[in-house]
Amino acid sequence: MKVSSSKENILKKIRQALSASTPIPFPQSEGNHSVFQPATQDPEIEFAEQFTKLQGKFIFCMDHQELVVQLKALIGHQSWKKIYCQEPQLRAMLQQYQFENFTKAELADCDAAITTCDLLIARTGSIVMSAAGASGRSVSVYAPVHICIAYTDQLVYDIRDGLVALKEKFQQHFPSLITFATGPSRTADIEKTLVVGVHGPKEVYLFLLDRP
Repeated sequence: MKVSSSKENILKKIRQALSASTPIPFPQSEGNHSVFQPATQDPEIEFAEQFTKLQGKFIFCMDHQELVVQLKALIGHQSWKKIYCQEPQLRAMLQQYQFENFTKAELADCDAAITTCDLLIARTGSIVMSAAGASGRSVSVYAPVHICIAYTDQLVYDIRDGLVALKEKFQQHFPSLITFATGPSRTADIEKTLVVGVHGPKEVYLFLLDRP
């Protein structure tokens, strides 16, 4: 097949361009520094403010005993009967403080699910979870209410800091899924009518504790 001269000229220019590397015109724009201003307050306060702006429910607890008291009060107030939790260490910790509200309900039938997380992003109020976590991919998505238990030493300021921390945590065994859950599931139609809980939990509770 004969190639036209104009096409051959174009292909020649492409080959020449690919054979020589082109320097980046603005090397300082490659994400070496965050475009956001540094934090001006404690990460706990920043996270709480951003998380509640997104309709998340934030509860700070001094210790595990207070956590269980608050959990029982929440479950009783909401009249939840089926509490799902598949993380053995989390179940054992809660049962150590006389939390016995678990049932054998399947995830699809539960009233609420309790999980841990990998990190918290203060600037965006996001909960970071991974497929490598004990709850896997589905618990925080399919439960109608997501209750997350986290610790202050899991807080980082920005998403970039979170990605660096995840890389250091998992090294060569990076998980197949990383989820940044930012508040309850929200969607809107063409008329901008906001609907909560369509593609995920309709309520998200975050219990934050100091690491013992």
